[in-house]
Formats: sequence, structure tokens, C-alpha cells
Amino acid sequence: MKYINNITELILLGLSQNMKIKQVCFLLFLFCYIAIWMGNLLIMISITCSQLNDQPMYFFLNYLALSDLCYTSTVTPKLVPDLLAERSTISYTAFMAQLFAMHFFGGIEVCVLTVMAYDRYVAICRPLHYAVVMSRPRRYAMVSACYAGAFLHSFVQGLLTINLPFCGPNEIDHYFCDVYPLLTLACTDTYRVGILVMANAGMMGLVIFVVVMLSYILILYTIKAYPTESRYKALSTCSSHITVVVLFFVPVLFIYIRPATTFPEDKVFALFYTIIAPMFNPLIYTLRNAEMKNALREVWCQKLFLIARQSI
Repeated sequence: MKYINNITELILLGLSQNMKIKQVCFLLFLFCYIAIWMGNLLIMISITCSQLNDQPMYFFLNYLALSDLCYTSTVTPKLVPDLLAERSTISYTAFMAQLFAMHFFGGIEVCVLTVMAYDRYVAICRPLHYAVVMSRPRRYAMVSACYAGAFLHSFVQGLLTINLPFCGPNEIDHYFCDVYPLLTLACTDTYRVGILVMANAGMMGLVIFVVVMLSYILILYTIKAYPTESRYKALSTCSSHITVVVLFFVPVLFIYIRPATTFPEDKVFALFYTIIAPMFNPLIYTLRNAEMKNALREVWCQKLFLIARQSI
């Protein structure tokens, strides 16, 4: 079929058409976005300015915080002002750009979470090999692989959708640009494209999720032989990681593991991995982590002391 695209602008129907609900959501998501920036920047600065950056777990946590900031910033800056507008529109080019950016930064987050699970597995189940496996060059190689894998995933998603013909309605029942809502507008059979999208996003996410959870199951099995204090420390660290993994992966799998269909509930589930998970990640990683708390105190107390000293 010849490539046709009569759409230059798309209308995003958003979370709700009720203005009162939209005003409440505006205040809520504005607060969430500010909290995301404050929390993740706090983690990044605290790790970078302390000795924690030399430890592999916090090295990867730094990149997770960065990916959280980038990921939510592809959605929230447009979502928040659109909640006060009567109609939310986006150009076709900007739609495809947001689609690529979302899957790129989302792919980075998935890969970093996988590397963090591997880091904990090596640290607990193969402690004698840990220094070699998680050396600084290998850590940078893993992060580079995360970026390369995310780019490949995002490129394939864009390739599958960019040549679809559009000749009909231009309304999308969502608050950001995603593949499945876009497929409903195509004036051609999208069954094969939907299967490929599901394989590239849903099945890939499912395989990674299973691998990550298996690594934590092996960790839990290994720490049974540990002394009580060491077991508690390992459990505390791993429980934080598992909480973040579940909070991010479960909604993603709910949306992408099925064929190309959309439900009204998709918008609610998407909030979990676009806004809620990036907001709670800093809390999850700091409230139950003594090393992170000490780093926060050390870095920020020192900075406040220097500021106070300069003002005298």
C-alpha cells in the first residue's frame, strides 16, 4: 500500500475531559514533577560528591536517577500545561520525537534496573569475583550497552510506525505519544505491526522481568546461610530494588504484553511508570539505606556549612 499521511497535527484527549478533575491533576502532577526533580537531583549530587560513586551499586543508581529525570521529562512538561488547556494538540513530527525519546529513556531505565540486579547477584552470590566483574571499565561498558540497547529498541519502535499510512481521524485517547494508540489511527491493517511492537516491547520486557526476578530469587536462596545481621542488610537492599522493579515493570507489561489494543485503564497504568515510579524511586532507595542517608548528611551538611561560612 502506498504511503499516505494526511495528518500533520494530533489531538491528545488527555486523562479527562472534566475541567475540575483536570485542575486537580494539574496541581498533583506539578507537585510530582517538582518532587521528581528534587529527589533525583538530590541522589545524583549526593552520590557524585561522595565516595559512594566508587561503589558499583551507587554508580548504577546515579544513572537510574538520571534516566528517571529524562524519562519523566519527555511526558510531564507537556502533560501539566495541557491539563489547563481546552484542547491539547501536538504536531506529527513532535509526536514521533516524543515516541522515540520515551522508548529510548524507558529502555535505558529497564536496562539499568537489569544491571543493578546483576550487580546484587554478583555481590551476594559471587563475592570473590565481584571486584573483577564490577571493575570501573566494565561498569562503563555495561552503561554503554544499556544506552546502545535502548537506542536499538527505540529505533525499531519508530521504524515500525513511521511509515504507517494515516488518512482519517487524528484524536488519540491518551496524554502522551505511544505506539498502540497511534496504531488505532492507521488506515491499514496493523496486525503484523502490532505483533512486532509486542515482541519488541512486551516480550522483551517480560523476558527481562523474569531474568531480574530469578536473580533476586537466587539471592534470597543464597542469603539463607548468612548471619542474621548480614542477611538483614542484604534483604533491605534487595527489597528496595524489587519494589522499584515491580513498580515499573508490572504496568509496562500490562500495556505491552498484549496485542495492539488500547483500554481506558492504560492511561492510569501509564502514570505508574511515567510519573509515580520516578517520584518514589529516590524515597525507596534512601529511606531504607543507611549509606545513602549518611552520604546525604555528609554532602549537604558540608555544603550548608560552607554557605553559612561564606555569608559571615
